[in-house]
Amino acid sequence: MSEINAANEKLSPEHQLTKEQSKLINKIETFTKHHINDQKHAVFTIYGDAGTGKSVILSKLFYDIQQMSKDKDSKLYHTDNHFLVNHPEILKVYKNMAGDEKNVLKKNFNRPTSFINKLDKEQKSVDITVIDEAHLLLSRGDHYNNFYQENQLNEVIKRSKVTILVFDHRQVLRTKSFWNLDRLHKIIDPYTNGEYHLTHQFRMTASDELVHWINHFTDGKLEDIPENADDQYDFRIFDNAEKMRKEIVKRNNQVGLSRIVSTSGYPSTLDGGKHYVIESDFKMPWDQYNYTQTPWAEIPETINEVGSMFTCQGFDLNYVGVILGPPIYLDENNVKVDLNNFTDVESLKKRKDINDPNEFNKIKAQLVLNSVNVLMKRGVKGLYIFAHDDNLRNALMELYNKIKRA
Repeated sequence: MSEINAANEKLSPEHQLTKEQSKLINKIETFTKHHINDQKHAVFTIYGDAGTGKSVILSKLFYDIQQMSKDKDSKLYHTDNHFLVNHPEILKVYKNMAGDEKNVLKKNFNRPTSFINKLDKEQKSVDITVIDEAHLLLSRGDHYNNFYQENQLNEVIKRSKVTILVFDHRQVLRTKSFWNLDRLHKIIDPYTNGEYHLTHQFRMTASDELVHWINHFTDGKLEDIPENADDQYDFRIFDNAEKMRKEIVKRNNQVGLSRIVSTSGYPSTLDGGKHYVIESDFKMPWDQYNYTQTPWAEIPETINEVGSMFTCQGFDLNYVGVILGPPIYLDENNVKVDLNNFTDVESLKKRKDINDPNEFNKIKAQLVLNSVNVLMKRGVKGLYIFAHDDNLRNALMELYNKIKRA
C-alpha cells in the first residue's frame, strides 16, 4: 500500500492544514486554556458532514495539547489528557500513529466505555478529553458493552474539565447510539460552550451540488442529478452490480483503495462459513472480522469482500461502489426504507425511552438512510451506485442518462 493511501498519513499531525483548520485549532486551544481551571465543565463542539476534515483537526489539536502538557510555560502544563473514539477501526489508526509522535502514546487513545470504567475504578477525573465521532457514543445503557450509565457523553463531560468533540447527526447509525441535535443540546447546554461549523468538503472532489444531492437522497428525496455531477468526479449509476464490481477492481488496480460496500438487507446465507451479498450475476462475501491492526480498507484482499458502514465509516476510499440493498426502495419520488427487509437487527434494537411505535419506525428508517449517506461519501475520486429495487434502479438510470445526454 502506497504511503499516500494510508489513513494514518491523512491523520498525521504533519498533515498540511488549511487556514480555516489552523484558525479553528487556535480557537479551541484558546478556549481550552481559558476554561481549564474553571469550576464549571466546558465543552467545545465541532459540527460537520462526513469529509469536512473533523478528524484531521482533532489529531493535530491533540498533538498540540500533548506538547503543551510537557511545556512548563504553558497553561496546560501537567494536564492529563485523553482521546476517545467508539469505532474500533478508527481507533486502530490513532493507536498506530501513537508512539511515532512525541508525547503522544498509545495509552492516550481509548474506547469511551474503557475510559469511563477505568476512571471510576481509580476514582479519578482528567483535564482534557477529545472525542472523535461523538455521534457514535452510546445514548443508553448497554450491558453487553459494560456501560451501565445512561449516556456516554454525559459521563465523559462529568469526568473532564474540558471536553472537545466532533458531531454529525447524519452519521448516527444505531438506536443504542441514537442522537439528534436536540438530544445533544440537552446534554451540553448546561455547561460552558464553544462551537464551530465546518462546511467545506475535503474528502470528495465532487461538486457541492452533488454532495447536496446525496444529502437530499438520504433525507428521502430523489431529485435530478446535477449536470456537473461527473465533471471532475467519477460519478456513475449502474444497472448491474457485477459490472460495477469490475469497474471498482479496475480502479483498485490503477490507484488502490477502491472497494465495494453495501447497506444491510441481504439474508444471512452461509456458504463455507461466510455470509454473502447476492444480486443477479453478483456474489461476494461480507467483510470478515478484522483481527489485524490494519484498517479493513487497507488490506489488499478486501477487494474481494463487501464493506459495511462498520468497516468504512470515517475512512477515505479512492473509489467506492455502493450497493443499495433490498430495504431501500422508491415510492413515487420518495426514497423509503422497508424495515421488514432490514437484516442487521442489532443496529435497530428497541429503546425504552422511545415509546411511540410510529416515531421509533421513523427514527429507524432515518438511521438506515444515514448509513447510505456514510457509504456514499467514502469516495475521494469517484462514487458508483447500484440499487437492488427495480423502481429505484430504473429511476436512477433515467436521471443518470439524462445528464450523459446533456
